[in-house]
Amino acid sequence: QVQLVESGGGLVQPGGSLRLSCAASGSIFSIMVMGWYRQASGKQRELVATFPRGSSAVYTDSVKGRFTISRDNAKNTVYLQMNSLKPEDTAVYYCQLVTTGQNIYWGQGTQVLVSS
Repeated sequence: QVQLVESGGGLVQPGGSLRLSCAASGSIFSIMVMGWYRQASGKQRELVATFPRGSSAVYTDSVKGRFTISRDNAKNTVYLQMNSLKPEDTAVYYCQLVTTGQNIYWGQGTQVLVSS
Protein backbone atom coordinates (compact mmCIF):
# COMPACT_ATOMS: atom_id res chain seq x y z
CA GLN A 1 0.00 0.00 0.00
CA VAL A 2 1.27 3.45 -0.95
CA GLN A 3 0.16 6.72 0.57
CA LEU A 4 0.69 10.17 -0.90
CA VAL A 5 0.31 13.16 1.39
CA GLU A 6 0.13 16.59 -0.20
CA SER A 7 0.56 19.96 1.45
CA GLY A 8 1.11 23.59 0.58
CA GLY A 9 -2.09 24.68 -1.10
CA GLY A 10 -4.05 27.76 -0.15
CA LEU A 11 -5.21 31.20 -1.17
CA VAL A 12 -2.79 33.51 -2.95
CA GLN A 13 -3.12 36.77 -4.85
CA PRO A 14 -2.36 36.90 -8.58
CA GLY A 15 1.37 37.15 -9.10
CA GLY A 16 2.09 35.34 -5.86
CA SER A 17 3.81 32.03 -5.17
CA LEU A 18 3.06 28.73 -3.53
CA ARG A 19 5.07 25.56 -3.02
CA LEU A 20 3.33 22.21 -3.03
CA SER A 21 4.86 19.09 -1.49
CA CYS A 22 3.94 15.45 -1.88
CA ALA A 23 5.50 12.79 0.31
CA ALA A 24 5.13 9.12 -0.57
CA SER A 25 5.21 6.37 2.01
CA GLY A 26 4.36 2.71 2.30
CA SER A 27 5.34 -0.24 0.17
CA ILE A 28 7.40 1.66 -2.36
CA PHE A 29 9.87 -0.49 -4.19
CA SER A 30 10.69 1.56 -7.24
CA ILE A 31 9.26 4.88 -8.34
CA MET A 32 9.32 5.55 -12.04
CA VAL A 33 7.48 8.87 -12.22
CA MET A 34 6.25 11.47 -9.80
CA GLY A 35 4.21 14.40 -10.98
CA TRP A 36 1.42 16.87 -10.51
CA TYR A 37 -1.98 17.14 -12.14
CA ARG A 38 -4.76 19.64 -11.55
CA GLN A 39 -8.50 19.77 -11.97
CA ALA A 40 -10.40 23.01 -12.17
CA SER A 41 -14.11 23.12 -11.41
CA GLY A 42 -16.08 21.69 -14.30
CA LYS A 43 -12.99 20.63 -16.21
CA GLN A 44 -11.05 17.42 -16.75
CA ARG A 45 -7.91 16.63 -14.80
CA GLU A 46 -4.83 17.76 -16.69
CA LEU A 47 -1.11 17.25 -16.44
CA VAL A 48 0.82 20.13 -14.88
CA ALA A 49 4.34 18.73 -14.60
CA THR A 50 5.93 15.33 -14.39
CA PHE A 51 9.41 14.19 -13.47
CA PRO A 52 10.43 10.71 -14.62
CA ARG A 53 13.34 9.22 -12.71
CA GLY A 54 16.54 9.73 -14.67
CA SER A 55 14.92 12.09 -17.15
CA SER A 56 14.16 15.76 -17.49
CA ALA A 57 10.98 17.33 -16.22
CA VAL A 58 8.04 17.86 -18.55
CA TYR A 59 5.63 20.78 -18.21
CA THR A 60 2.34 21.68 -19.79
CA ASP A 61 2.71 24.79 -21.94
CA SER A 62 0.60 27.05 -19.72
CA VAL A 63 2.98 26.74 -16.75
CA LYS A 64 6.36 26.74 -18.50
CA GLY A 65 8.64 29.40 -17.06
CA ARG A 66 6.45 29.83 -13.99
CA PHE A 67 6.34 26.42 -12.31
CA THR A 68 9.25 24.18 -11.34
CA ILE A 69 8.97 20.54 -10.36
CA SER A 70 11.68 18.88 -8.31
CA ARG A 71 12.24 15.54 -6.60
CA ASP A 72 14.03 14.36 -3.51
CA ASN A 73 14.48 10.67 -4.23
CA ALA A 74 15.91 9.95 -0.79
CA LYS A 75 12.70 11.25 0.79
CA ASN A 76 10.32 9.98 -1.91
CA THR A 77 9.03 13.53 -2.16
CA VAL A 78 8.11 15.70 -5.11
CA TYR A 79 7.68 19.47 -5.01
CA LEU A 80 5.98 22.01 -7.24
CA GLN A 81 7.17 25.59 -6.94
CA MET A 82 4.54 27.84 -8.47
CA ASN A 83 5.45 31.45 -9.23
CA SER A 84 3.59 34.26 -11.00
CA LEU A 85 0.31 32.55 -10.25
CA LYS A 86 -2.73 33.46 -12.32
CA PRO A 87 -6.45 33.08 -11.59
CA GLU A 88 -6.58 30.36 -14.24
CA ASP A 89 -4.19 28.29 -12.10
CA THR A 90 -7.00 27.86 -9.57
CA ALA A 91 -7.69 24.16 -9.21
CA VAL A 92 -7.30 21.14 -6.99
CA TYR A 93 -3.76 19.88 -7.45
CA TYR A 94 -3.09 16.14 -7.27
CA CYS A 95 0.17 14.33 -6.82
CA GLN A 96 0.70 11.20 -8.91
CA LEU A 97 3.17 8.38 -8.44
CA VAL A 98 3.83 5.64 -10.98
CA THR A 99 5.93 2.63 -10.07
CA THR A 100 8.09 0.59 -12.41
CA GLY A 101 5.37 -2.02 -12.19
CA GLN A 102 2.97 0.51 -13.73
CA ASN A 103 0.93 0.91 -10.57
CA ILE A 104 -0.54 4.42 -10.34
CA TYR A 105 -1.27 6.19 -7.07
CA TRP A 106 -2.93 9.53 -6.40
CA GLY A 107 -2.86 11.93 -3.50
CA GLN A 108 -6.02 13.34 -1.94
CA GLY A 109 -5.60 16.72 -3.61
CA THR A 110 -4.81 20.18 -2.32
CA GLN A 111 -6.78 23.30 -3.26
CA VAL A 112 -5.01 26.25 -4.85
CA LEU A 113 -7.07 29.43 -5.15
CA VAL A 114 -5.60 32.42 -6.96
CA SER A 115 -7.73 35.46 -6.30
CA SER A 116 -7.50 39.08 -5.26
